[in-house]
Amino acid sequence: MAKQSNIVVGLDIGTTKICVIVGEVTENGIDIIGIGTHPSKGLRKGVVVNIDSTVASIQKALEEAELMAGCQITKVFAGIAGGHIKGFNSHGVIAIKDGEVTPQDVRRVIDAAKAVAIPMDREVIHVIPQEFIVDDQDGIMDPIGMSGVRLEAKVHIVTGAVTSAQNIIRSANRAGLDVVDIALQQLASSEATLAPDEKELGVALVDIGGGTTDIAVFHGGSLKHTAVLAVGGNHITSDIAVGLRTPMVEAEKIKRKYGCALTSKIQKDETIEVPSVGGRKPRVLSRQILGEIIEPRVQEIFELVQSEIAEAGYDSLLTSGIVLTGGAVMMDGMTELAEQIFNLPVRRGIPRGIGGLVDVVSSPMYATGVGLVIYGSRHQGSEGRFRVGERNVFSKVVKVFRKWVEEFF
Repeated sequence: MAKQSNIVVGLDIGTTKICVIVGEVTENGIDIIGIGTHPSKGLRKGVVVNIDSTVASIQKALEEAELMAGCQITKVFAGIAGGHIKGFNSHGVIAIKDGEVTPQDVRRVIDAAKAVAIPMDREVIHVIPQEFIVDDQDGIMDPIGMSGVRLEAKVHIVTGAVTSAQNIIRSANRAGLDVVDIALQQLASSEATLAPDEKELGVALVDIGGGTTDIAVFHGGSLKHTAVLAVGGNHITSDIAVGLRTPMVEAEKIKRKYGCALTSKIQKDETIEVPSVGGRKPRVLSRQILGEIIEPRVQEIFELVQSEIAEAGYDSLLTSGIVLTGGAVMMDGMTELAEQIFNLPVRRGIPRGIGGLVDVVSSPMYATGVGLVIYGSRHQGSEGRFRVGERNVFSKVVKVFRKWVEEFF
């Protein structure tokens, strides 16, 4: 049995599934030793709408993960998503007191960068340094010890609705878990799926979940832009249910078994059996019809993503292309359609850089869960429970600064 101190657990509370992934930190890296999943029944578009149902789903997934890992789980790193998430860039400037940059100067300049007006109903989830500028020298990742008179910091700040964060924490607490920290889901997914050279050259991670599509843009080794679109795989399922006049449960099964995002890939003589509603007999339809329902919706999702990236001004910087992850991208034809729309190289992002149960988690649907474990292993020193309503989660900048540098650069 693994030592409890070496255990890191990621809790991915998604719209379609709750996923608990248990990792063990070893000398060689992280080994995945347990996984538990259960259908999610208390969320809509990434936000908790029924705490009791969410708690029940978390407990089922937790039991499965504990059984597989052979250990008791008490602390987790939880993911957060939803349309309420907003990310923006900020800039801070200070004078260097003693002519040499100290950790206190770094803390002061980041405090200056995050001194922006935030409504009372929102809280800071992440403050992520992008780069530092000493006098006129930019592109500095670690300024400590450098000489100069002026220090500037560019940071990316992610905020979320206080109530949404509280509901995630309360759901976990009621399931008997302490939340050590909350992480943005696409940030966690990037930990598991993106290579350092991709982040350096420029890449967009597009995480298509059940209720939301999460976007993270990296360039020059740092996070430049985040966004959450309130559209995802459930909208495709809903289109199928309406278009084929079949129950939602059956529409989801059809999507997973026969779904294809590119109609041109489907043979004209292929057929599918579609269950009817109200006890009527199942019907046999052409698979082409299914493709004609799915393709416009997937195309719409990709066009919304493209529009979001273009509006942020990063569309010309994506040298490495697009990485698709999340459960919805397992559908046939997704990468081909994305390449047509973005006119960029596209690949599926699956968890990498891990050991243990690699075959079990080698799927885009587990990218966030595995990413939360990797994120957690880098923030393992955090003590105590994450407090509801704590507005400056990353206020102890000096202690975690070195970890930031390792994590993002």
